[in-house]
Amino acid sequence: MPEKTVLVTGGSRGLGLAIAQRLSGAGYRVIAVARSESEPLREAAEEARAREAGAIHFRAADLSDIEGLAPLVRGVRKEFGPLHGLVNNAGIGTEGLLATMQNPHIEALIRLNTLSPILLTKFVVRGMMADGAGRIVNLSSIIASTGYSALSVYAATKASMIGFTKSLAREVGHLGITVNAVAPGFIDTELTRSMDDEDRARIARRSALRRLAEPRDVAAAVEFLMGEGGRSVTGTVLTVDAGNTA
Repeated sequence: MPEKTVLVTGGSRGLGLAIAQRLSGAGYRVIAVARSESEPLREAAEEARAREAGAIHFRAADLSDIEGLAPLVRGVRKEFGPLHGLVNNAGIGTEGLLATMQNPHIEALIRLNTLSPILLTKFVVRGMMADGAGRIVNLSSIIASTGYSALSVYAATKASMIGFTKSLAREVGHLGITVNAVAPGFIDTELTRSMDDEDRARIARRSALRRLAEPRDVAAAVEFLMGEGGRSVTGTVLTVDAGNTA
């Protein structure tokens, strides 16, 4: 069976790296896109080559450069063929109270977290529509529905991805394309590392499982949606938060 190709944005670290590793381990050919290649991503690519099943390829791109998105997709399709999946994971979590947040920071959040994935999806989904199949997964956040102080702009961008997911699922479902969102809770990423130990412990205590979810949990959810098990799942938001919002 030929390898299916999945484009994962923000694939050099954190959630994106975990997703790239999980998908390549499941036999997918992963195209990890980020500004620069990290050492952990290089190691993951080497491990995939040693397995002789699945693969990870790095492609450098500044996803906030809107004009570069169409050429990026064209280049990937030309080199690797049709795209089975797209994981819109890249994003930034800049904190700041809205009243004092600088306009350039607000614009940067909206550009990378909302505008970029929408336009990237536009160029990817055109090919999927012609192919008659495809899987799109957008990374949102539980903060989109719960709110969190000093993350109002970030929450707005993540909420926008849920509305985008549900509407696009209806637009392209008749062509065999699924569109879903995964909403992680507080997990071990750069965003939660800015919290002190007490904040992290408090969040864990109020979660049904009494712990934080991990990047591998989110990656497993993405793999499910990319695979056979997700063939009839579309327009949904899969929450992975160890029961924080239960």
